[in-house]
Amino acid sequence: MNRILVVNVNWLGDTLFVMPFIRALRESHPQSYISVLTHPRCGEVLRASPHIDEIIIYDEKGRNKHLLSRFAVVSQLKSKKFDTAFILRKSLSRSMLLFLSKIPKRIGYDNKRAGFLLTKKVPLPTKVLHKAEYFLGLARAVDIDPKKARYEFFVSDTERKKAAEILREAGLKKEESFIAINAGGNWDLKRWPAENFAELGDRIYDKLYLKVALTGAVKDIELCKKISDMMKHKPILLCGKTDLKTLGAIFEMAKWAISNDSGPMHIAAGMGASLVALFGPTSPEITGPYGNGVCVVLRKDIGCKIPCYMLSCKDNKCMKAITVEEVLRAIS
Repeated sequence: MNRILVVNVNWLGDTLFVMPFIRALRESHPQSYISVLTHPRCGEVLRASPHIDEIIIYDEKGRNKHLLSRFAVVSQLKSKKFDTAFILRKSLSRSMLLFLSKIPKRIGYDNKRAGFLLTKKVPLPTKVLHKAEYFLGLARAVDIDPKKARYEFFVSDTERKKAAEILREAGLKKEESFIAINAGGNWDLKRWPAENFAELGDRIYDKLYLKVALTGAVKDIELCKKISDMMKHKPILLCGKTDLKTLGAIFEMAKWAISNDSGPMHIAAGMGASLVALFGPTSPEITGPYGNGVCVVLRKDIGCKIPCYMLSCKDNKCMKAITVEEVLRAIS
């Protein structure tokens, strides 16, 4: 394998689960050229990885939606003369892309939809695995023995300086300790109640004498304001002020990061931050934090089947079962 293409998954958290696989490729083939074909939203996660030579953005529902654009991508991949491709998600359209690009070796897990387009069909695992181990199974299928299974997130010193400036402008003094709280999540059932975060923030200030910083994307601004309005000791509001890289640097600087199961939670784990991860309808055994730092996973068994994807659930009792006192004990 001299020129390798990795066809990435589509989500931020899952992309972090792919990082150990890419690292294993690099360690096994240090002189090879490694490219990653990925959705635009995942490009920033991959950027600055020392194991990747090139990132190719592919958006089949956006700029690459039309047939002519897809043929242009086929032409681009042909010109790069890849000899091996790994496809990390079950996708007929992306498997066809590799086939049309005439990449000789196309490796992925066997599946009914697109398995016929692969030259090496790897049998699906017979037991439930963490997602990082699931992707590493493709490396092991071609006799690569991964040296490190934990995932990583890479930020530069420039991004660290930018993060420090964001904190300073938000009111945190230089070298002042703080706890970062990520209250968002890509669906509501994965979120701990806003009033719990508010109570937790106040008790952190009263008991541990630490300031709290609420992190999140632009879409989380309203949620963070709601939490702040319920708090006696007003938090530092960082929602919408960071990109993924500066967010990672802020988690690295924090004394603890506290987060629902979300992309930012995985970024904190990838940075090696001390982390409390709050789980409800999802399974930490499958998508739990897989980094190198201290990590406490809190999840209550309330008798429901986990993972659960009942988006119609009205009471969210699995998340409500986690108490403020339990989170406080985890960080103190």
